[in-house]
Amino acid sequence: MPSDRRRLTVAFACLLVLAGCGGVAGPDGNATPAPAPTAANPVAATNGTVAVHFVNVGQGAATLLVGPTGETMLVDTGDFTDDGEYVLSYLRRHDVERLDYLVSTHADADHIGGNAAVIEYYESEAGGVGAVYDPGIVASARTYERYLDAVERHDVPLYVTQRGDEIPLAGVDVDVLGPPAERLAGDDRNENSVVVRASFGRTGVLLTGDAEGAGESSLVAAYGSDLRSTVLAAGHHGSRSSTGEALLGAARPTVAVISSAYDSRYGHPHEETLARLDARSIRTYWTATHGDIVVRSDGERVTVATQRAAPTAPTALRAGDPIAPGSAAPTVSRVTVAATGGAVTTPVPTGGDAAGRLTLVTVHADAAGDDRNALRDEYLVVANTGSETLDLSGWTVSDAAGATYTVPSGVTLAPGATLTLRTGVGTDTDTDRYWGSARPVWNNDGDTVTVRTADGDVVLQEAYA
Repeated sequence: MPSDRRRLTVAFACLLVLAGCGGVAGPDGNATPAPAPTAANPVAATNGTVAVHFVNVGQGAATLLVGPTGETMLVDTGDFTDDGEYVLSYLRRHDVERLDYLVSTHADADHIGGNAAVIEYYESEAGGVGAVYDPGIVASARTYERYLDAVERHDVPLYVTQRGDEIPLAGVDVDVLGPPAERLAGDDRNENSVVVRASFGRTGVLLTGDAEGAGESSLVAAYGSDLRSTVLAAGHHGSRSSTGEALLGAARPTVAVISSAYDSRYGHPHEETLARLDARSIRTYWTATHGDIVVRSDGERVTVATQRAAPTAPTALRAGDPIAPGSAAPTVSRVTVAATGGAVTTPVPTGGDAAGRLTLVTVHADAAGDDRNALRDEYLVVANTGSETLDLSGWTVSDAAGATYTVPSGVTLAPGATLTLRTGVGTDTDTDRYWGSARPVWNNDGDTVTVRTADGDVVLQEAYA
């Protein structure tokens, strides 16, 4: 896409005039070319990996992209209530010395809440902020004014950003898909969120900010199937007003990520959104229960890592336990999916009956210490994400090498319940079963879990890496 950025005059007096009249910041009449990438020749072909970090900031959003050359782009900074504490802590823990690009999707305080603190820290104590990108729709809130103060004080380049622009993150195609030049819904901030699609090789990640019906309709009308993305950040924290059928049909994601608080005062994510995701069998991660979520792409496959194992079936998300923002627990790889949108790991509805569905929650293949001496710490967890009890009598669980466990007669799994199958020897309970194997079953470097009914029908087959 062509680059047509318009650099703003960032004199503080001018910005305050714009904020006071409620106007849209526009070009100064002399369009300035985009900042040049540090890589000599960013290419579509992959070289290395790209990591997209969805930071658990509670009721807000903050997403860090790290390109194959090490350049960084931070999209939003969380809510004003923690003044950037969560996102700054995360950036320091991951040794992010410089922010090459800071994108403000829109001026709501749960998206730019840490902007001022982030700019102040990186300009005063670290390697600086290369440029800031903003949709140009201002707000009169103090949080927005502090953000502009920091931009002006440190003379950080600030660009109005709209459809057709690009952000030159080295080695990654970062296309700005929204907002359009003709503003939507009377300059509504949500509808005019900056929307970016980051593509690397055959993989894509789509970030829609808080775009709702008008914003999503504009995206679908303008791009159609070009919205196809492996990973979709659910719009507006999983609100029912976003992540609509048309967008899902165009983007066709394999993985969705929702960023909101566990006890969101807005009820995010809404059940209507979860039902839409569930109807398409989209594996869904929620920062409130999975914690920090890191998506890594090699251009062909995407691996999802989370701080905590929790249900990924959309309608079962709330069965997971909450994890507080700011947790320093490491992320662990959970699943790998193919770039085309077809999953390497595909849950299959149980016996074709959507009322009962068995889902693989996690595989804990790498037991503590020597795997051979910690067989009870090697396990997998499955969940019933359907609406009816599953009778597991005679079902089998096997690995790629053919090692097989048969579920005893009388074992059932209620809707929303989980069952842990441990490799070693122990006493069976309603929630934990023991394989009784004398050696490890699940390979640490990757394996395939297959579950069959007593009649031999495959109900679940998933690979992990």
